[in-house]
Amino acid sequence: MKALIFGIGGFVGKYLTDELAAHGYEVAGSDIVPYCGIHNVDYYEGDLLNADFVADIVSKVKPDAIINLAAVSSVGASWKIPQTTMQVNVVGALNILEAAGKHARNAKILFIGSSEEYCAKDGSINENDPISANNPYGISKVAQEQFVECYRQRFGLKIHYVRPFNHTGIGQKDSFVLPSFCKQAAGLELAGEPGEIRVGNLTAKRDFSDVRDIARAYRMILESDDDRVIFNVGSGEAHGLDEMLNYIVSLCTVDVKVVVDSERYRPIDTPIVQCDNTLIKEKLGWEPEYSIFDTLKEMYEYYLKNE
Repeated sequence: MKALIFGIGGFVGKYLTDELAAHGYEVAGSDIVPYCGIHNVDYYEGDLLNADFVADIVSKVKPDAIINLAAVSSVGASWKIPQTTMQVNVVGALNILEAAGKHARNAKILFIGSSEEYCAKDGSINENDPISANNPYGISKVAQEQFVECYRQRFGLKIHYVRPFNHTGIGQKDSFVLPSFCKQAAGLELAGEPGEIRVGNLTAKRDFSDVRDIARAYRMILESDDDRVIFNVGSGEAHGLDEMLNYIVSLCTVDVKVVVDSERYRPIDTPIVQCDNTLIKEKLGWEPEYSIFDTLKEMYEYYLKNE
């Protein structure tokens, strides 16, 4: 089996490459960066918004599986660049759909949605809950999902779709909340003196998974039989950002002061986001293998060694 990953140079790319390679796939990948940092892949540098480039790569690779990881994936960033968010997340997806329709009609395709597509809800969110995004990132993913369904019906493409919840791990940019906490805390520890960690809204509760669990779920979904089933992927547990920050701070031996920074607040922030992962557990047998607190410790220790 040959897999083609668009956006392979992003955070999840390395983990998904490792997951697929461990299960016998030959992996090719594309991204806009000159070097993706992943060994043993056929790599193609180019812009997802260039439809001719996308079509050419699909034609050359002749993949059995296509996965689109390329996206503006930060809610915060999407508020700053809503136009770019729509271009990359929607037009980029359309370029892949068009290329697959012309050059890889029999390939299995996986598109990545988001929990940000759902309406806010007090309890855990399942796949049948209503869709109504409240930020540019979420709106772009709703549009992507609608195009996926359109192309599935019109051209008979084998397109799987997943709505993952928050995930993190070593290698995620520190513009995201948990890497930011870990990096700031490790910086204070390395300095060996008291200091401040600057944060945004700590009252929010989020369902965070380890990226390795997410990558495994993507492979299992891609290999599943029914491409019309949309799966949530998440740990099933929501933890307060304050709880996770307190755990990170507890790893430090220096005194840490938490300072709320208004610049780190989102224009709209959903109080709680929690995954109901019953469907993927029952249909595919997927279970999370990593605790988010173990992941946080790994991230903190990584920054201690590499900063």
